[in-house]
Amino acid sequence: MKKNTFITPVILIIVFLFSSCVKDLEVEPIDPNVNTLNNVFKDQAAYKQALAKLYTSFAISGQTGGGGGLPDISGIDENFGNYIRQYWGLQELSTDEAIIAWDDATIKNFHWQTWSPNDVFITAIYSRIFYTVTISNEFIRNVNSKIGSASGTFLSDLKKFKAEARFLRALSYWHAIDMFGNVPFVTEADLPGAFFPQRITRADLFNYIEKELKEIETDLAPARQNEYARADKGAAWFLLAKLYLNAKVYIGTEKYTEALTYINQVIAAGYTLDGNYTKLFSADNNQSGEIIFPIAFDGQNTQQYGGMTFILHASNGGGMPLSGIDGGWGGIRTIKDFVSKFNISESNFASTTQYQSSDKRGMFFFDKSSWQWEITNVGTFTHGIGVTKFKNVTSAGGPAPNAHATFVSTDFPMFRLADAYLMYAEAVLRGGSGGDMATAVGYVNALRLRAYGNSSGNINTSGLTLNFILDERGRELYWEGHRRTDLVRFGQFTNGTYVWEWKGNVKNGIQTSSFRDLYPIPVNDLNANPHLQQNIGY
Repeated sequence: MKKNTFITPVILIIVFLFSSCVKDLEVEPIDPNVNTLNNVFKDQAAYKQALAKLYTSFAISGQTGGGGGLPDISGIDENFGNYIRQYWGLQELSTDEAIIAWDDATIKNFHWQTWSPNDVFITAIYSRIFYTVTISNEFIRNVNSKIGSASGTFLSDLKKFKAEARFLRALSYWHAIDMFGNVPFVTEADLPGAFFPQRITRADLFNYIEKELKEIETDLAPARQNEYARADKGAAWFLLAKLYLNAKVYIGTEKYTEALTYINQVIAAGYTLDGNYTKLFSADNNQSGEIIFPIAFDGQNTQQYGGMTFILHASNGGGMPLSGIDGGWGGIRTIKDFVSKFNISESNFASTTQYQSSDKRGMFFFDKSSWQWEITNVGTFTHGIGVTKFKNVTSAGGPAPNAHATFVSTDFPMFRLADAYLMYAEAVLRGGSGGDMATAVGYVNALRLRAYGNSSGNINTSGLTLNFILDERGRELYWEGHRRTDLVRFGQFTNGTYVWEWKGNVKNGIQTSSFRDLYPIPVNDLNANPHLQQNIGY
């Protein structure tokens, strides 16, 4: 049985089931503009149902599903306004890992790095972030009002639910600090009403996220002990490690030792590398012991044209294998600069359309009879190289659980153990205490042993450099939403050290302005809130 199902019965309720042999988790709407204490939190079960709405805010973007009806945010088509779809786009399309052919609004500007403060897609992810923050605040307020009179199992559940809500809020605030820097700030203490949220500095938001994640640890379920796709201690440790690894970018202070503290806790928690790399991106990836925190999708019950449905369909076209979907949209693919990191060139496709190098993580498509290696026209999908990493079939090639030809059952692996291994190696290389080079090399070689099937790809201590780590992160984690953050941390997102095809809207790529390491505060919010300030350069 597929682990999560989302059912969409009536206008104001989305039903969300965690069918993980424990209990069902159904969704209740949370609207801070109504009296939710009386209308939503009507019994003990409703608290778990309302919690589910917080999780679904990453996966679907409206109240009815099916691709349309009562969207969570306005100003953009509901399917475009999906959290994972927009997060993926801003993290991947702006880098060497992905480029898009479509002409929707300003979508091409991301790979060109020419976006502006009135960009509709930047506004969409900014709005999604603060929508999740807002409904998390509302949920926490209502739990606080009940927790004093609760007892027994219900009290224990409420504490856990509240901790999970705080984790999800911290996750969204991490996206905010990473993408936007200084942003508006609201918590459960800010009651709904007419007011201008105060601006929080990047440093203060860093401290807030850090404090939240540490405080909730006691009440979260032990690592690997919660229902699938719900946050536990392992997810909180992982997010803390991410926060610390990027601290030099966020606050100008290195915290690699702190990063190693929490990376070590994640690694010691019992997660295991999956022996089958392709399983991590197939429709049965819910069964992998490597995934620490996913955003769950289901073909029958999370029916919307965002999330994993977008990633699989938009990356398919030009004769590519369908892998469990009913057709491609011909939108996103990758470029020669990225596939070269796998030592793959056009000549490798002389007699095949799918070439897999000795490093089996590179899953690409190129038909020399109809595709073009060099992208002379960004708007032509078959200019570039197709990516076949994600599939809507099981790792054995069978039908997806709750299979649907359009909507996808593959989960988005937001946090996984392989990333923790690479974070460990990077933190050691950057001088963090609490780790050593021999262990770092061992972790990297564990990934390369899986990738190559033998020790032929293993490295030694002299081969473990920061440049190697950046490339290895690309080879291991491409299209999983990490690349922009990684390139910024390594100083290679905007500068001229590393340019790629069509960076800066020039065929061979050029350096871009460093202020683009942050996205702008959307102009509508900037004009509406006198407390906000635009990021430098915009």
